[in-house]
Amino acid sequence: MQRILKERDRLLRRTARLSGLICTAVAILTLCIPGAADTVALGIALSLLGVITVGHYLLGVSGRLRWFWLVLVAGLGAIYAVNSSTLGANAASLTAVAIIGGGVISSGAIVLPVSGRRVAVLAVSFLLTIGLAAMSTVGLGLTLPYVEVFVVAGWLSATLLGWWLGLSVPRVMHRIASVGRAHRSERQASEREAQRRQDARLLHDTVLATLTLLAHSGVGVSENALRLQAADDARLLRQLRLGGKPMPRTSGVYTLEPVAETALGTTLESVKQRFSRMGLEVNWHGHGQVLLPSNVLDSFLGALGECLENVRRHAEVTEADVTITDDETTVRAMVTDAGVGFALDQVAAERLGFAESVVARLQDVGGNARLFSSPGSGTTVVLEVPK
Repeated sequence: MQRILKERDRLLRRTARLSGLICTAVAILTLCIPGAADTVALGIALSLLGVITVGHYLLGVSGRLRWFWLVLVAGLGAIYAVNSSTLGANAASLTAVAIIGGGVISSGAIVLPVSGRRVAVLAVSFLLTIGLAAMSTVGLGLTLPYVEVFVVAGWLSATLLGWWLGLSVPRVMHRIASVGRAHRSERQASEREAQRRQDARLLHDTVLATLTLLAHSGVGVSENALRLQAADDARLLRQLRLGGKPMPRTSGVYTLEPVAETALGTTLESVKQRFSRMGLEVNWHGHGQVLLPSNVLDSFLGALGECLENVRRHAEVTEADVTITDDETTVRAMVTDAGVGFALDQVAAERLGFAESVVARLQDVGGNARLFSSPGSGTTVVLEVPK
């Protein structure tokens, strides 16, 4: 709340300063019209308007009431000097009085309607100004007292503007704060959902994969490979329980030491060795010596490992080919097998293995995955991630 009030007061000060300086400049130009006042009155009035200029500037900087009193006293003095001119009242002098009373002095009133004490100051200042301005038209017999009308209109406008800004700024700031809180809540909910999805992928890629092997009595996998995979999963769960954040070194093998960039070639061989222990020979094509940021490497290797795991489980083959290519912006991996294949329209789109561990994982880092397969013709998956 304190910050909102400070922003409100700063806006009021700047508005009062801008209005006051503009009106002061107009008043000076009006007094410079030949015949507006005699030399002595003109010199006094212009000097006091110079003091008012300083007062408005300082009022805009600090907003202290003393600077408004300076503007008021100097403004009343300038009006009195113009009224005392030996040349008498004329169109130029009356216009100058109207501008000083209804613009130069009243501009300071913009900062006043924010507290009871300042409202009292506003009322007293208005009465002094309108009284002295009215003296300039005494005895002239004007049909329309435009000086008084202009002064009243100026003070009324300044008061209403200050009152409106004083009420509007807190409302706007409260609305902004409300939007900010809603944004933070939505962002936190999105972060929680992203973490939930990441946990689901991690569970699918590690513990569930190991449990699936155990459920099938480890068919096609050596006892040693199964033991190593179970040990990796146990170590990962132990580290997670202690508050660590997993970063994959290879699919199914996680470490807690993050890196800014990692060469892809240093990780692909580990993937090959892991699946070789599990009975699937992976043939690499192309080169893997490209650098990827750690978060992109995380998603890329996770998706690649899931594709190879699907080959091992479902393709009924013992070999898979992985071709790595890259250009200036993208790294691609094409995973191909000559297995039994399947009809794409017969696979549920929401299956966790592909939808989450492959497609969603790559989309989180700006990548994409495409799947091609038909019964009896094998399967090809194209993975793409940005560099």
